[in-house]
Amino acid sequence: MGLLSLPVVTILSRSHADRNVYPSAGVLFVHVLEREYFKGEFPPYPKSGDAGNDPITFNTNLMGYPDRPGWLRYIQRTPHSDGVLYGSPTAEHVGKATVIEITAYNRRTFETARHNLVINIMATEEFPLPYQAEFYIKNMNVEEMLASEVLGDFLGAVKNIWQPERLNAINITSALDRGGRVPLPINNLKEGVYVMVGADVPFSSCLREVESPHNQLRCSQEMEPVISCDKKFRAQFHIDWCKISLVDINRVVPVYITRPDPGTGILPEFGEYDPPSESLKTRDYFSDFLITLAVPSAVALVLFFILGYSMCCRREGVEKRNMQTPDIQLVHHSSIQKSSKELRSMSKNREISWPLSTLPVFNPVSGEVVPPIHPDNYETTSMPLMQTQTNLQNQITIPQQRPSGKWYS
Repeated sequence: MGLLSLPVVTILSRSHADRNVYPSAGVLFVHVLEREYFKGEFPPYPKSGDAGNDPITFNTNLMGYPDRPGWLRYIQRTPHSDGVLYGSPTAEHVGKATVIEITAYNRRTFETARHNLVINIMATEEFPLPYQAEFYIKNMNVEEMLASEVLGDFLGAVKNIWQPERLNAINITSALDRGGRVPLPINNLKEGVYVMVGADVPFSSCLREVESPHNQLRCSQEMEPVISCDKKFRAQFHIDWCKISLVDINRVVPVYITRPDPGTGILPEFGEYDPPSESLKTRDYFSDFLITLAVPSAVALVLFFILGYSMCCRREGVEKRNMQTPDIQLVHHSSIQKSSKELRSMSKNREISWPLSTLPVFNPVSGEVVPPIHPDNYETTSMPLMQTQTNLQNQITIPQQRPSGKWYS
């Protein structure tokens, strides 16, 4: 008759006294934080309401540290579900009392309650068991698998196909901790969970079927292998047989890793941090002020004076500009100014003489200034522009060149 070892499952008491638990090294440890046991710690809500639905969350940490030990995990799916501490302590934790601070938060009343859980890890002679198998269950989440009845059903199915004298759960790990993806919220998909079990007898022929060349080929083609004992799990557990791992620790070659010697600047293994003294020396910030503010301001002021001198004190002047400008260009510029003035005056009164801008103001050949065609007292408001230009041609004589090369008018 085989012996089935279930994991250590404890429930936290409502008393404020420390609770002691005694898990064994190499055996799965499960500790349930039930919300019902913490409701009595909080004062009643003054308003009417359903106090049984108060959202309660938990925070767990190693006493004196911000987080839990490396072998201990915690999960709580929603504030309306129980929290679970679980993990598998190793032989190196034997004899060391681990104090876990558990703080419960009532998210409606903002009240808190704190308890301490003292974990005393015990050593056993039969652990770890030499033959270990890890199964990947696709249709389970980790909190569902941690339930004692579900885990008991799984261990019972494994015992039927393995037939060991001793069988126990060693560890449970969520597929998300192994690099899995969060499933889509459709078709009731689950995250998946890895369950490692150990036994004292070699693996059965059914577990060895996955190592056959035919099944290995099917796994490489992403097809389900043919396992004769899969029907004993299919009713409740969907196992991915391609991901099963069979380990015989008697054949595992231990690997010894030598730690490198710490170099300079690295604290010793048990070194302590020495903070600076509370009495700090005063510091003069005047030099910092000069560097960050006064020096850039002085540079900007010098650049301002250089720019002002270049723009205001280095101008050539109007007289020098006119001396270097050709006369014909000055005449053009003067005629443009006069025309602009006449156009502005015409906009005020339309009944005036024709503007001088319609007449040529200089000889196109010689460049000499030509007087107006009519005197200022001569009324030409009704004179057509074409007629004025015709009369102008009669008065202006353009010099012409003779065949001999001389000019005549």
